[in-house]
Amino acid sequence: MQAAVPPASPAPAAESQGKPGWWPLAVIASAHLMAVLDTTIMFVALPSVQHGLGMTVSARQWVVTAYTLSLAGLLLLGGRLADRIGARNTLLIGVFGFAVASAVGGASVDGAMLITARAVQGAFGAVLVSSTKSLLVSTYTDGDQRARVIGVFTATLTAGLALGLVLGGVLTSELSWRWCLYVNVPLALVVLIGAPRLLPALPGRPEIKIDVISAVLATAGMVALIYGLGEAASLSWGSGQVAGSLIAAVVLLGGFVARQVGKPNRLLPLRVVTDRNRGWGMIALIVNGLSTFGMFLILTYQLQSVMHYSALRTGLAIVPFALATALGSAVIAPRLMTRISPRWLLSASVVVEAAGLVPLIWLTPGSHYLPLILTALIIEGLGTGVAGPTALATSLRAVLPADAGAAGAGTSAASQLGASIGAALLNTIAAAATTSYLAIHHTASSATATVHGFTIAMIWGTAILLVAAVPIAIFINAKAPARRR
Repeated sequence: MQAAVPPASPAPAAESQGKPGWWPLAVIASAHLMAVLDTTIMFVALPSVQHGLGMTVSARQWVVTAYTLSLAGLLLLGGRLADRIGARNTLLIGVFGFAVASAVGGASVDGAMLITARAVQGAFGAVLVSSTKSLLVSTYTDGDQRARVIGVFTATLTAGLALGLVLGGVLTSELSWRWCLYVNVPLALVVLIGAPRLLPALPGRPEIKIDVISAVLATAGMVALIYGLGEAASLSWGSGQVAGSLIAAVVLLGGFVARQVGKPNRLLPLRVVTDRNRGWGMIALIVNGLSTFGMFLILTYQLQSVMHYSALRTGLAIVPFALATALGSAVIAPRLMTRISPRWLLSASVVVEAAGLVPLIWLTPGSHYLPLILTALIIEGLGTGVAGPTALATSLRAVLPADAGAAGAGTSAASQLGASIGAALLNTIAAAATTSYLAIHHTASSATATVHGFTIAMIWGTAILLVAAVPIAIFINAKAPARRR
């Protein structure tokens, strides 16, 4: 693996003369963008994948799930690897492995080969994602510049989620679903060439031990939690399989936390999250991911299953969300982060996210894109755009250099966990409400019952966000960073 890492090169001139420029951010964001794109790009390609490889209905979901579970479960391990051997080295290893797995997945001859490649993609994705935020906070140390950089970084990644839907539709329609994976190769080449020249060669800490047991506990616990929440939609909350999975998740994650106590070099040192600002900043990231992916899930089905949009048209319909998020992250958030304390900015942006779900409560089978859906996308995008960089900056606030990799991995794990919980939980609520509606209204159409389920899910999503905003405002006490004239 070490052979895959290009030799170190001198720091770029921009760093030696003062503040680093935008090129390091371009490299870091390009690497992270690969992992983000692959979260959504395969959604719209699934029908073509299933037909091309002869996959069953039950097997096709693993094309997406194998990636997300592998990514979420190994993020913390990737963060500790970044601390041990240096974040630039792990970034290069992760990008190289991700590109190879993408090429293998694109050349798959059957479903098993593709699912395995997707799981390997997620594993290397966890390594590269854990490295990007460590490099971000280590490269950009000036408070004002870091606020702007984090805003642009978050806008790029959030826009990448919507871009994945659009790009997946274009590549699948014009070329082949295989190009949804091959597209990662040129992106990887940009990072592999640019990283050694533009990113600092952060020193590793060989004395850090890699806690394999903690990695297994965290990975298994997150997989059990996400699996339990996802299967509750089809098996019901009371089924032994769902209950057993959720109980196992509690036991495994509890064991993980217990193992971190009193051990400075564990997978996620508790000093990273026991700080009230960093801890609640990570909870805000979970809430932010829950809101965004919960809405994506509901809207994807509303647009395609109820309103009969094509996959490409669905991706294009979500573009206003990406634009609003970019505006919130790159323009609004950097200005407000230096003027308003994180507690008020975060809690207010979560309330705005809740307001973005409200228009979807009035969806009907006859609803059009205007005005409800477009309004929801814009409001939700602005709230997500401001909440994302604010929560990320709060989660990484005053973190020790030795813990930068673990902290960055923790924030990524929090975001991924929130996204997975949001999609699984709101999908379960919607499915249960649909079933109950059909049991009571025997003559109701399937579309009417389905949309009723969507509206109930949006009511629950709105309530969860409003409740979450309260402790965020109470427990975060950090002040806004001082502005420079």
